[in-house]
Amino acid sequence: MTYKIDGKEVSSYIKECLKKEVQKLDIKPCLAVVLVGSNPASISYVSSKKKTCEELGFSHRDIDLDETVSQDDLISVIEDLNRDDNVDGILVQLPLPRHIDSDMIIKKILPEKDVDGFTPINMGRLVLGQECFIPCTPKGILALLDYYKIDTDGKKVVVVGRSNIVGKPIANLLMQKDRNATVTVCNTHTKDLKKECLEADILIAACGQREAIKGDMVKDGAVVIDVGINRVDDPSRERGWRLVGDCDYNALKDKVTAITPVPGGVGPMTIAMLMENTLIAFKRRRGL
Repeated sequence: MTYKIDGKEVSSYIKECLKKEVQKLDIKPCLAVVLVGSNPASISYVSSKKKTCEELGFSHRDIDLDETVSQDDLISVIEDLNRDDNVDGILVQLPLPRHIDSDMIIKKILPEKDVDGFTPINMGRLVLGQECFIPCTPKGILALLDYYKIDTDGKKVVVVGRSNIVGKPIANLLMQKDRNATVTVCNTHTKDLKKECLEADILIAACGQREAIKGDMVKDGAVVIDVGINRVDDPSRERGWRLVGDCDYNALKDKVTAITPVPGGVGPMTIAMLMENTLIAFKRRRGL
């Protein structure tokens, strides 16, 4: 029987634990979120982060900048936040406007305040298996595996996707000694992708292509973690569209052991992990 890996349930549990811990603190952890421009998706994400901060008792600093802001001015904002002892975590909402070098901006965030886990120093520490901030989506995947007691020791894991945000970090995390998985990283250019996927005990799809993983590409009894969020037209919905993952959920749901739905799987975990990282930053900066 297939069971659904419910990210809403797991994220709610984690957030409730964080809320209880924050209630015991005299000073509240502070997350600073920098938003550049008026991208509707970015505005929605930032709004969700602010709401979650308030729900859990975190304080937050909101910096909204015009889309025409110069790179130097944006760097100046980040440097001010780096120096501010009241700010524990800094998040710059991506994507940034084309005239701004995103890599340069991320590098300017102090590693100890990099709650997204995107700076080269945190990424390097992750690869080396050292203490670091783990990017929120990969960290959420690990939390789901742990919550549902899905063992990775000795298992064959296939990751479809090689982004710096999901594919590369989750592959590195799962191959380390505390997880002991045998990891293969594929992409949409992989020759005979179907053959590679069929070997997976655990398949993690993060390639950004809607329903790229078909029903005949996954073996019976596998575990499927679908990271994809893709909008498709759907005239039957009032809003005219719906979200689907990188996997064909309907074709897989009756043949695998466990699977994440889209929406409601990995997605809700990301903000929960951001808040957890912010609390960790707060504690580390104060030696708690």
